[in-house]
Amino acid sequence: MLRTRRGCMYYFFSYGRRLAVGSCLLFVIGTMWALTLSLLLAAGCAVMAEPVRFLDCGSKDGNIKEVNVSPCPTEPCVLQKGQSYSINVTFSSKIESKGSQAKVYGELLHVPIAFPLDQPDGCKCGIQCPIQTGHSYNYLNKLPVKPEYPSLKLVVRWELLDDQQQMLFCWRIPVQITS
Repeated sequence: MLRTRRGCMYYFFSYGRRLAVGSCLLFVIGTMWALTLSLLLAAGCAVMAEPVRFLDCGSKDGNIKEVNVSPCPTEPCVLQKGQSYSINVTFSSKIESKGSQAKVYGELLHVPIAFPLDQPDGCKCGIQCPIQTGHSYNYLNKLPVKPEYPSLKLVVRWELLDDQQQMLFCWRIPVQITS
């Protein structure tokens, strides 16, 4: 015998005293599993992508709304050699620009030392170019910490330059590189 109720199908077999519930049980279990997985992923992302306190170091052509470094559960961020860290900067632009280029430095005693990026082109890092005045953007990139870097405390300085070489954003955070 087949009955339907509120979109679920129940299958009842009349032989013996056995009751088999068909697709509704699978639907309910699948829905609960999907909800649980979604909540766990959301919680994991919330834990990993904590906003960090940053110092604006001269954002002329943009306004930084938030900087996220993942994973960075404590400040200063402890960066492990051989790992890569996700960077997400939410900012708004005050100007129009056809493109953007990122530059990253490690500052030791106020002396900037360039950190190479695999992808310095901001238009390939989550920003839809051309950049327009008043629009909000999410800049996404990775900061690789190479094994040959020395273990020390320093300040990371991250700049995003517009096509006139002016700063869309510039931020600084203290970090510690460890083995």
